[in-house]
Amino acid sequence: MVAHRSLQDLSIAHVDCDAFYAAIEKRDDPSLREKPLIIGGGRRGVVSTACYLARISGVRSAMPMFKALEACPDAVVIRPDMTKYAAVAREIRALMTDLTPLVQPISIDEAFLDLTGTERLHRARPAEVLARFASRVESEIGITVSIGLAPNKFLAKYASDLDKPRGFVVIDQAEAVDRLADDPVNRLPGVGPAMDRTLREAGFRLIRDLQTASQETLLRRLGAQGPRLGRLARGIDDRPVDPVDNRKSVSSETTFESDISAFETLAPILRRLSEKVSARLKAQEIAGRTVTLKLKTRDFRTVTRSRQLSDATRLADRIYRTGADLLSKETDGRAFRLIGIGVSELEPAVNADPDDLLEPERAKRAAAELAVDRLRGRYGEASVELGLTFGSDRRGRAKGEDHT
Repeated sequence: MVAHRSLQDLSIAHVDCDAFYAAIEKRDDPSLREKPLIIGGGRRGVVSTACYLARISGVRSAMPMFKALEACPDAVVIRPDMTKYAAVAREIRALMTDLTPLVQPISIDEAFLDLTGTERLHRARPAEVLARFASRVESEIGITVSIGLAPNKFLAKYASDLDKPRGFVVIDQAEAVDRLADDPVNRLPGVGPAMDRTLREAGFRLIRDLQTASQETLLRRLGAQGPRLGRLARGIDDRPVDPVDNRKSVSSETTFESDISAFETLAPILRRLSEKVSARLKAQEIAGRTVTLKLKTRDFRTVTRSRQLSDATRLADRIYRTGADLLSKETDGRAFRLIGIGVSELEPAVNADPDDLLEPERAKRAAAELAVDRLRGRYGEASVELGLTFGSDRRGRAKGEDHT
C-alpha cells in the first residue's frame, strides 16, 4: 500500500531489481534462500552482488573478496553466470516495454520509465500500472524490484534506493528540498570521488550547502558545473527518459590469483569476458563499434589497445577475435595481473553485425552463437561450453571478478 498526495499525478519511474544476480541464484536454488550469498570470486577479485543477508554483515558491491569473506565468513560464493542474468534481464525489459516505449536502461538490472500519457492505454494511472508490474515480475519471474516514482529521473532514482527491497517510494517536487537537504553531495548524479573532493574543498559537504548558495557563488566556486548541481540539489532535473542507451561503454575484466604471461592461457579468459560483455549488450539491445583490450602488468601499469570495427557488434565471437588479435601483440613475456575487454561507441543493435560477403563464415558463427545463447538462457551458462574455454576455471586461470 502506497499513499502520497501526488500519487496520481507522477509518471517518471526508476525500476531497480533487488540484489539482481543473487536473487536469480536464490530463485534457482531454494537451498540458498536463508543463506548469505555473494556473487563474485577469487581472493583478488571483487563482489559483483551480495544478497541482503550478506549486506547485514557489511558486504558491499565492488568490495574486495577477501574483505567480504572476512566480514561474512559463512557466505556462499557463486561465480557470476552473465548469460543467465542477461536472459532474465530481457524478460523484465519486455515487461517494461509492455507499459511504455519510453524505457531507458542504465544497467542490466535497472531502468527509467516515462509513463506520461499512458492512462488511456492501461486504463489506470502510472502508480497503479507500476504496482501491477512489480507484482508481475515477482510472480512470473521470481525476483523482486524496488520502484521510485517522481516528477523527474533524479528524484525517481533517489526514491527507488530508499526502501529496498520490494520498495515503492513516491517523491514530489514540493518535498524534494527537505528530503535532499541532509544528504551528502555525492548523492547527486555525476558526483564521483573527484567531484566530491572538489565540492568539499569548496565548502559544499551536504546538499543543503548547494541549496542555499546563490547562482553567482556556485558559478564562481564550481564553474559551469555549479548551476547544474544547484538545480539538482533542489530536485530539478529536465533530462528526458531516452530509450537510446547513453552509456559510453560496456566492459568486463578479471584479476588473477597469480600473474599470467602466456597468450594460450589468457585467450580462454578473454573469451569468457567477451561472452559476458556480449550478454550485457544483448540484454540491453545495444552494440558498439570500438573494441578495447585492457591489461595490467604485475607492477600495476595499465595497457589499453583499441580497434574500430567497420560496423557495430554485440557478438562475443567478434569481440573476442578482435581482442585476441590485440592481445597477441602484447604477449611478449610480460606477466599480467588483470585482463579486460570492452565495447564503446554504443548504438541500438538493430543494424549490428550485418552479413559480410567477404567473410561468409561470419553469418554461420553468428547463427551458432545465438543458438548457444538460447540454450544457455534456458539451461544455464554451463549447459554449453566452447572447446576454447572448457575447463579453464578448473585450471585456475581466471579467479577474479568482472566489472561493468
